[in-house]
Amino acid sequence: MPEEVRFKSVVGPELAGSIDLPEGEVRGWGIFVHGFTLGKNSPAASRVSKQLAREGIGMLRYDNLGIGDSDGDWGDGSFTVKVQDTIRAAALMAERGTPADLIVGHSWGGAAAIAAASEAIGVRAVATIGAPSNPSTVEHQYDAVVDRVLSEGEHEWFVGGRTLVLKRAFVNDVRAARLRDRIRELNRPLLVMHSPTDDTVDIANAGEIFREAQHPRSFISLEGADHLLTARGQARRAAHIISAWADQYIEASAEPVQARAAQPA
Repeated sequence: MPEEVRFKSVVGPELAGSIDLPEGEVRGWGIFVHGFTLGKNSPAASRVSKQLAREGIGMLRYDNLGIGDSDGDWGDGSFTVKVQDTIRAAALMAERGTPADLIVGHSWGGAAAIAAASEAIGVRAVATIGAPSNPSTVEHQYDAVVDRVLSEGEHEWFVGGRTLVLKRAFVNDVRAARLRDRIRELNRPLLVMHSPTDDTVDIANAGEIFREAQHPRSFISLEGADHLLTARGQARRAAHIISAWADQYIEASAEPVQARAAQPA
């Protein structure tokens, strides 16, 4: 069973997380950063994290502000908040004696993982899945309401079967986000994974990220995968690849996993 944890967002409310504890020999620890309006239990976050745990890499996955089991209002978040909360997630892992060697980010979470990595305690390597090269590419998802948001300050936005409140500060923050400098200055091994048939974030984004990144950098094409990794076996395949690639960058503590898991979060 996952270990349930909570920690404070940079804007105050508590965020809910689950740590999938490693099975067998502990190889290392990591953090999974979910996509734009998804959550810790989305197929990519849950399936990839659980498979990595089966392969000895314990993973924290958590709901962003106002999503899933987390407190707060989604509209009070932004790309900047997502990045800062990823850094806070790394601090939580370090405090419990299991510093995260690895950050895995899916979709918009991949952009946040890159932006957060240099400030996140303990992080040695970054892997992205279907990540955009520019965080503002998400604007096409809410372009029908963006004019009203900018003129009125906020507006309801129906997405994924639920209603969220999109706010002007959120839109402006996303538009101001600049990822290319963060990619160039990452100074961490980077694995870029993307499906050539991704119809949400075009694979051209992967090419841009890869070109901007410094070595060591790697690219894997996830043939047959959809953007959300819902196709049979695709999340497990992605996890296998990440596990093998990250092996030389992760470093498990000699302390037994049972002792670490018992520490207060």
